[in-house]
Amino acid sequence: MEPVSRTALITRDAADPLAHVRDLFHMPDDLIYLDGNSLGPLPKRTVERMRQVVQDEWGRMLIRGWTACDWINAPVRIGGKIAQLIGAHPDEVICADSTSVNLFKTLAVALAINLDRRIILSAPDNFPTDLYIAQGLIQHLGSTHELRLVDSERIEEHLNEQVAVLLLTHVNYKTGRMYDLHRLTQQAHACGALTVWDLAHSTGAVPVDVNSAGVDFAVGCGYKYLNGGPGAPAYLFVARRWQPSFVQPLSGWMGHAAPFAFTPVYEPAPGIGRYLCGTPPILSMVALECGVDLALEADVQQVRAKSLALTDLFIHLVEMRCAGYGLELITPRDHAERGSQVSFRHPQGYALMQALIAAGVIGDFRAPDIMRFGFAPLYLRFVDVWDAVDRMLHILEARAWDRDEFRSVKQVT
Repeated sequence: MEPVSRTALITRDAADPLAHVRDLFHMPDDLIYLDGNSLGPLPKRTVERMRQVVQDEWGRMLIRGWTACDWINAPVRIGGKIAQLIGAHPDEVICADSTSVNLFKTLAVALAINLDRRIILSAPDNFPTDLYIAQGLIQHLGSTHELRLVDSERIEEHLNEQVAVLLLTHVNYKTGRMYDLHRLTQQAHACGALTVWDLAHSTGAVPVDVNSAGVDFAVGCGYKYLNGGPGAPAYLFVARRWQPSFVQPLSGWMGHAAPFAFTPVYEPAPGIGRYLCGTPPILSMVALECGVDLALEADVQQVRAKSLALTDLFIHLVEMRCAGYGLELITPRDHAERGSQVSFRHPQGYALMQALIAAGVIGDFRAPDIMRFGFAPLYLRFVDVWDAVDRMLHILEARAWDRDEFRSVKQVT
């Protein structure tokens, strides 16, 4: 990369085709926010929409809002919008519950399809909730299955006729490494295995096309790059070919073919609707829909190009300006293998991250020594990258991280 300057980056920001999108978010002037891979910021439109739904819809319509304001169809409507972001048909995605709950549903169905196979194949560095859910499901099924964890570099060689399901997170939550979704899905199918992909760290930041890849099932959350707010509802994808014949295990009333018939026997709704469970949380769904609409307004190829440019710049500046301070890059340099985050190891990673946060650069930490920096192209500027590295350099030079207040581990890291 050629030498860069702060002035040159300001000029680059002015020419950025996504520059105007930043103004659609509430972004505190005194912060550089590099944690959108954990929690996206607040879209301005969400504030007015939430006021409207609380005061005008809930406040005035009360229970009539379920029909008059179309609350009842929010899961399908929002799911259809998310489908556009992941390369799915609108009737293959539904907005519901949490990522963990949706993973339980889809993984259970996948195991029911491959009844004669007993192995769920994954990696030890997969997102922990995915592994926990798989472990819990196995116990629920009488411990007749096995969760087999193999090094991510050896996934392909362990795909065989014993594997029922390949369970992976598309972009690794710690390292930012991105799997080849197409190749691994095809290789899983070649040996008769199904795929369940976790897209939580992908959707809204990197191009995803589940149908062109032949993905069977996928799940994801709404509060990272979709900017749906803390604990926003999640979503799940079920390919059309698997929808008619299989029923997910959480057979709640909203997944019934006629929920307001109130019959005592469960009859699953047709299509993706059977993957609902309980009553949808309308307030949080409304907030999520604002974030999804905003994401749909941006060109995904421009988003990806800017993501790579931002992460390239960050890697270059950290390695050039902060050399000699113990920082080790663990995110792939290869664009094809990189999501929209950059992670560095550092012996004092937690304290250093706390010092950065105190200095107005918000990233996060993952044990034992990983500092994560998320680069959401919709609101980050190139000059933000320069300023973040500048503050990091000053902290390293002054050993400003070496304080008790920064070493004290908080409940949320």
